[in-house]
Amino acid sequence: MPLCLLASLALASPAAADELKLPFTLTRPAGDGPFPAVVLLHDCSGLGPRSSGGPWRWATRLTEEGYVTIWPDSFQTRGHPSGVCADVSPPRVSFEQRAKDAYAALAYLRTLPYVDAKRVAVMGGSHGGSSTLAAIADVEANRKQKGPGFAAAVALYPGCGRTVGGWQVERSGYKTVGYSGAFKPLAPLLILIGALDDWTPAEPCRKLAAAAQEKGYPVEIEVYPGAHHAFDSFAPVRYIPERINSNAAGGRGATTGGNSEAWAAAIVRVKEFLEKHVSGGQ
Repeated sequence: MPLCLLASLALASPAAADELKLPFTLTRPAGDGPFPAVVLLHDCSGLGPRSSGGPWRWATRLTEEGYVTIWPDSFQTRGHPSGVCADVSPPRVSFEQRAKDAYAALAYLRTLPYVDAKRVAVMGGSHGGSSTLAAIADVEANRKQKGPGFAAAVALYPGCGRTVGGWQVERSGYKTVGYSGAFKPLAPLLILIGALDDWTPAEPCRKLAAAAQEKGYPVEIEVYPGAHHAFDSFAPVRYIPERINSNAAGGRGATTGGNSEAWAAAIVRVKEFLEKHVSGGQ
């Protein structure tokens, strides 16, 4: 049976020698290992009482496939225990901060005798998906590692309409007016997104992937027809006007909800991608 652990990571904070205690959940398969692992980055709802449950759903699947998973809670100790989907109060938690959280989780995994440090991926959805893009392109954080970096990354419905990792996006208000450059991942990247996503639209991700591929970078993308944001959820599709949405007029309002066909296809696609680049490709 899979085992589950609740604990905390000690992260260096911007204030000199202070540390930030970052809660995390860890799951592992039965046995001695060493196992491949996945760092799971939660969405804007966090891991508290209002969580979408995304990390639980993916951890269940991944642990059954033989992966250790670790899910750092980026919001609780930073003043947002209920998430940031509709909360604009400071302090804001940036994707770049969460990239550092991912690397802290990676460093912790290296201390575990049942984890193969050369076979660790990073994966997240929505806010966590955007944070995954930041992590897999974070050259400085990767350079500071005392061991291998991430072997692969999976970003579910990330925000590709922002400047990150060499990908340049010019915006005017809530509208995108131009793209340039190419996203430069440090390892193979898979993007999964819904064609009907009105929170983090698919088209910027299509353009990001195409520009990266043209320059020879290992970026793959799957766009699921009929699927909205959070297609891997069991919740019904619904529009919530309070959600913060930089792609909407007025900056608020987004649609989310599950799509059983896209969810099933994503499970297969993620399994194949991780087998190729993490568990079976090393």
